[in-house]
Amino acid sequence: MAASGKIPVAAQIKPAFRSGGLAFRFGAGGQRPGRRAHGRLRAAACQNLSMQRVAVVTGASSGIGSATAVRLAEAGYRVVLAARRADRLKALADRIRDGGGLAEPHQLDVTNRDEVQALADSLERCDVVVSNAGGAIGTETVADSSPDDWRAMYEVNVIGTLQVIQALAPKLIASGAGTVVVMGSTAGFVAYEGGGGYVTAKHAEHAIAATLRLELFDQPVRVIEIAPGMVKTDEFSLNRFHGDADKAAAVYAGVAHPLTADDVADAVAWAVTRPAHVNVDLMVLRPRAQAAQHKVHRELGSADKA
Repeated sequence: MAASGKIPVAAQIKPAFRSGGLAFRFGAGGQRPGRRAHGRLRAAACQNLSMQRVAVVTGASSGIGSATAVRLAEAGYRVVLAARRADRLKALADRIRDGGGLAEPHQLDVTNRDEVQALADSLERCDVVVSNAGGAIGTETVADSSPDDWRAMYEVNVIGTLQVIQALAPKLIASGAGTVVVMGSTAGFVAYEGGGGYVTAKHAEHAIAATLRLELFDQPVRVIEIAPGMVKTDEFSLNRFHGDADKAAAVYAGVAHPLTADDVADAVAWAVTRPAHVNVDLMVLRPRAQAAQHKVHRELGSADKA
């Protein structure tokens, strides 16, 4: 007992146990609840989980997808992490849980319709889907580029987005306040040399978002497009240049502050958490140094200027 006669705060706190990711306090004397009480608590936990808002994030194993999943978990969503690399998904889910959030890893390839539908069928509800899986391959000209690279980019960026939206649309509508986020790009508006296949795919994604918004105008679903410019992540440019680290680094050379995955994730979370009647149709993000696709301020050293 403290000298003041009051019970110290630490002594007032009763132990807790967790059920279904929720914490419950023990009864008097720190005893666990009996079997019946425990069953009721578990039922309550399951009910609370079924009422938890759910956000599905594709391409969640790295970069913008990973950062977005963390931000949405912090905003109170139970996040379903979807991507191909199971080990990375598990590590991200553990990180979110360690921070007090709720996350479920789900390995899939968005270009596989059966796998996407299996994910949708496994969910009781879906309130938000962030269609983020995508990427760029190669920088060859239209005349010299590989049709296989174009096909691969179209499959993951466009068909993947289409299949995810189709599979989850019924649950988004049923939620009464659903949100679709399409991760586009400024490449979806402006062409540039060496980007033909990626530009084509991102123009198509922009068209998906615009068309879907029109088609769902009388449904309780928002359609948001986030279109980043130059974003420096661990893998985007590295994959584009087929693993050539020097070429990947040159993309950002001299740019003091390119966007980061966290910058884009913050924009996604802001748009998603607006009141349900507020639709952010399109948000374009660029670093201050990038005035346009082709106009970037680079602070080069004297050796580079020579």
